[in-house]
Amino acid sequence: NVQVGTQSISPLMWAIETGSLDAAKAMIIDLLTIRADRDRYYYGMDILFERHSDMIRRLSLDAPALLPTLLNGLVWRSRTTENGQRRVNYYVKHLLVDAEGEFSKAIEWLAESRDPKIVCNPVIALVTDLVWGRVAYRTFLLGKVWFLFTLIVFITSQSVLNRLQKSESWDDEIASSSSLSSSSSGDLPLEIRVAIFMCRCFIYIFSLGQHTFSHARWIIHDLRNKDLVHVGCISIPAYLLNWQDCASLVLIITLACMLCIEPILHCLSHSAENLFTEHCEEGENLLFVYSIFSTLAMLIYFILLTDLAVFSTRVSAFVLVAGRVLVEVGLFLFGLIFVALAFACAISALEQDDPD
Repeated sequence: NVQVGTQSISPLMWAIETGSLDAAKAMIIDLLTIRADRDRYYYGMDILFERHSDMIRRLSLDAPALLPTLLNGLVWRSRTTENGQRRVNYYVKHLLVDAEGEFSKAIEWLAESRDPKIVCNPVIALVTDLVWGRVAYRTFLLGKVWFLFTLIVFITSQSVLNRLQKSESWDDEIASSSSLSSSSSGDLPLEIRVAIFMCRCFIYIFSLGQHTFSHARWIIHDLRNKDLVHVGCISIPAYLLNWQDCASLVLIITLACMLCIEPILHCLSHSAENLFTEHCEEGENLLFVYSIFSTLAMLIYFILLTDLAVFSTRVSAFVLVAGRVLVEVGLFLFGLIFVALAFACAISALEQDDPD
């Protein structure tokens, strides 16, 4: 620090802000050089991060060329070898924990820079492996196991149980019941209808309820912090910039629409003789619209399931490449449609009356 009156100035930050990157690089190398005398070792890492806790973010924004210098300075390699190997020490405390003892945002800042060379740095690779293996893996796995279970329940209620074929005994039972209306003559047995109703109640209560609570919490958080982004003339919470959160919000809306037009609920007043049926006059009118929302929700569930690709590096690489290629495919289809439309309009404008 350089004290000028009552103001404390950091020469390192001044050099970065003024674009003197060579001077800033020399300061970083000097601070992160390990020295020693008879009494102690000297290493400026703690002083650097105590003075500039957001150093990673500042370098990512203003001087990304200095990030490799900073990260390489957090590694000590022994000069001597033992059995063909050298001892290496990584000093990553400040990349994991900030000054308040909370989880550091260094990884988040580096991820926002979208620089693959920095992400592949050995220091960052070690930090991300530590966070994933010892902290995030269990939480992520438990969350995805619950999500996978809700998906299985949703598939059971929407694609399996309601498609079961009736056996001959079911047909005889339904045919022998003279009190059933004609619209319910093709209904499923009571056990299947009860199972469908319970599965759908589970989805509406736990899946829809859980996602609604989570989004409400994030919306309140962003509104309190005024963390909003403008999309056209509309301001939305910043967390919706993540496509997964946006897809989850669409899933909430879809499930809410399904709940509003649920045929079983609309048929409850007519189900005195045929409990939990979908085949009443009101239900029959809503079945097709309900199936559209069900199809959309099923697709969104499977799209959100792509997070499980992180368990395999090969699958993750394929998902990443596929996501990049989809943009190019979209441009190709746009160009193809444009050319087809142009030739179609041009041919339609051509005089085509031929006496022969």
